[in-house]
Parts: sequence; C-alpha cells; structure tokens
Amino acid sequence: MASNKYAVLVGCNYPNTQNELHGCVNDVVGMQSTLLTRFGFGKENIELLIDTDESYTKPTGENIRKALLNMVGKAKGGDVLFFHYSGHGTIIPIHHHKDECIVPCDFNFLTDEDFREIVNQVPEGASFTMVSDSCHSGGLIDKEMEQIGPHVGAKTPNTCEITEVERKTSKFLPLDSILQVLREKTGQAELEVDDIKTALFDLFGGNSSCKVKKQFEGVREFVAEQGRVEEDMGILLSGCQSDETSEDACPSGNVGEAFGAFTNAIQMVLGEHPGPISNKELVLSARKLLQRDEYSQHPCLYCSNRNADANFLCEQSTNPK
Repeated sequence: MASNKYAVLVGCNYPNTQNELHGCVNDVVGMQSTLLTRFGFGKENIELLIDTDESYTKPTGENIRKALLNMVGKAKGGDVLFFHYSGHGTIIPIHHHKDECIVPCDFNFLTDEDFREIVNQVPEGASFTMVSDSCHSGGLIDKEMEQIGPHVGAKTPNTCEITEVERKTSKFLPLDSILQVLREKTGQAELEVDDIKTALFDLFGGNSSCKVKKQFEGVREFVAEQGRVEEDMGILLSGCQSDETSEDACPSGNVGEAFGAFTNAIQMVLGEHPGPISNKELVLSARKLLQRDEYSQHPCLYCSNRNADANFLCEQSTNPK
C-alpha cells in the first residue's frame, strides 16, 4: 500500500499586538508551496493554521494540538508526517525548571513534553519531522537525541546580538511580555512568575499543556513510562539552540516580504539541491548560510542516528522535481 504524506503548517504573526511579527505566515505559505511542488504532498493533506486571515483555522494551542493529534491518529507505518511552526518561542518556568515552548496566538503554550507525547503516538515505521522557526527551539521534542547542537556535532557558543530593529526582529517572547498578556487575560494585575502555572490552567483547563495539567490533575509522568524514545520517529530541525533566539527578517524593508531566517535558509538550501538531501546535511548547510549572512542563530538537529542520515521528508531520487 502506498505511503501517505500529511502536514500541519502553523504561522503566528500576532497581528495588531505588541508582540507582532511579520514573516511567519509567509514562511508556512512558502513551505506549503514547496511541499506541493517538490515533495508530492496533496493539498487536501496539508492543514494550514494562521492568524492573519479569518478564513483559516486560528493557531490556538488547542487547535494546533488537535491538528497534530489528528494527523498522527490517521497515520500508518511508512507515512510521512510534517509539522512546521513559525512564530514566537520562549522559555517559561512551569515545572521546577524552565521549559522550551512555542507560543500559539492565544498563549496556550505547547512545551517540549507536549511534543514528546505527540511523537510517542506516531505509528512505528512512520516519520514525524518538525521544523520550528522560533526562539529557544533546540530540544523542543523532549528527550530526543541531539545530533547537531551545542553539545555534539557542530559546537557553537551563544552569540546572540542586538540587531537592527527595522531589519531583524527576535522571535523571543520575554517573560515580562508573557506576564503582561496573562495579566490582561486573567484580570490579575499582580500576577507574577510563580503564578504562571495557575493562570494557564485557569485560562485553558483541560486544553492546556500536559506540563500544566499534571500540576492540577495528577497527570502521570508519561515521558518516563511511555513510548519509543531512543529509536523513535521524531525528527526536530530547530531554528536555533535552546539558549538562542531566531530572527524574523526583512532585508528589503517591506514587511510583506519578511521571512523567518531559518525557514528562508531551508528554502535556499533546497533550491541549491534539486535532489534528496539528508536531515543532517540540510541543517549543516542552513547553518553555513546563516553564518554567511551574519545571523547569530545556530540551527540544530535532534533525532535518532538513523534519521540523521535519512533524507529530509523521506524524499526519493525518483520524485519529480
């Protein structure tokens, strides 16, 4: 039986807010085109969640999670699953330490453990590739093996720099901004860092991150008890290390042409390699391009040894180009 290809593409620009970005929706629209024209995805199997057009599903935390679980739930062995996120990322203190997470448009965060839970449900023999063009995205699939990053592979220091505001915007959402949004949403003007878990649970309840829910519902530590971790099907290509920021770039000065630096680098590398390229080579090539263009972020790769050498999105040399 032929394999199927499914994708969930999420772009969060946070329009008309103080946290607004400009290139994230462009990123996923461009990636959708690449999936259709190069990788053989059917349009009916690509779900696009964006926050700049009311005709699309909004990229709330609940909607993103539902879309991913729906994609994983209908997959079978041999299928190719792809999740691309472009938007803010941050680190928040949820459970005794700071956790990497993405920031949906409603601030119902999805953490590294949420993505581990999703990957653990991927059918054996299928692949789940995640590209996260966001700050602190290294390690966004909890307990995934680091192939390229600060500890193995290509070692690089944290060299985050302040960039020209009109040309590059960090996709990092600082803690003060998070607190301000949560204070507005809850009406609690005195809300502080130690209150974040409670605020998130009060706002989102059973639809909040598993790391939040386990504080209030006694949810078990599924990561230690469940799933294939060492040789699972999860593949994470992160826009930067866990201690770095990713950039929302606009070299032309026209915000309509803005893009995520990592997504743009991936597109450029693919354009220069008309044939299949491994996950490892794609990340290394993207690093070189970003270094050449004087970005301070260092993309990383997290996956099994086998998947590091596998072709990006399982592309075959016989695929039409």
